[in-house]
Amino acid sequence: MERNYTVGVDVGGTKVLAVRVSASGELEASAVRPMPGRTAPEPDVETAVADAARDVFLTHPPAAVGVSAAGLVDAAGEHYLFGAHLPWRDAPVRRRVEGLLGVPVVMDNDANCAAWAELTAGAARGRRSVVLVTIGTGIGGALVLGGRLVRGAHGVAGEFGHMQAVPGGLECECGLRGCWEQYCSGRALERVTRVALGRHLTGPEVTALALEGDEVAREAFGSVGRWLGVGTAALVSAFDPELVVVGGGVSAVGDLLLAPAREALRSSLQGTDHRPVPDLVPAALGPEAGAVGAALLARDGRP
Repeated sequence: MERNYTVGVDVGGTKVLAVRVSASGELEASAVRPMPGRTAPEPDVETAVADAARDVFLTHPPAAVGVSAAGLVDAAGEHYLFGAHLPWRDAPVRRRVEGLLGVPVVMDNDANCAAWAELTAGAARGRRSVVLVTIGTGIGGALVLGGRLVRGAHGVAGEFGHMQAVPGGLECECGLRGCWEQYCSGRALERVTRVALGRHLTGPEVTALALEGDEVAREAFGSVGRWLGVGTAALVSAFDPELVVVGGGVSAVGDLLLAPAREALRSSLQGTDHRPVPDLVPAALGPEAGAVGAALLARDGRP
């Protein structure tokens, strides 16, 4: 039977999201499983990836499966090298998952996958110079120049979340201090709310409160949004993109996050009265962009 679809699996700090995408690129189904945890044995994470993928299989297997992973993936797409939120270390993840599923598997960094999805079928279609920032548990990033993904000499470009934003600042799960994602991420959102309210709320709970009009929750998104704008200004200064795309689960609130980010981008960028300031827009494919991009890379091959 013809294998006329592909599957993408996005492995993040809290969940494993799988999607089924048709040969023409249409999203057909999705499934979510919990991520076993940052300290879980590596095989447990690979089993969760394979199980999530099978959740969206049809009666016949797909042509290929793409894995989108938050963290450092080598240039060949074979090994997961390191990540602050996943337990793999120098692990041959692509080969292991392929062995579990019995179909061809490709792997890439989650933000590269999201960027490919947005270039192919989303907010960046037709653009040739784009910065993508994904805000979830942490921050991921991808850079497109001349219409091509920029992976760097060793495949690990785009780790914008671990640029130092505050020298000697908050300790990061990656082992450094003052990383941008400590001030602009789902974890940052939870921390700001906890300090203000004296109790812990999850990211989705903060989001629900903000959408209901709660002032503390809305200000928490304002704080994260302002840090988003400050960090994005540094990227715009470095790369001069025509567009900045913001994706990831935290971005689902739209202008509660993006309006303060746009204001901070403009106020943190030099010469704004004399230079173009790129639009800052939400990812058209939303929080599923990484998984959809992984499925499209499985269909198209890694560029």
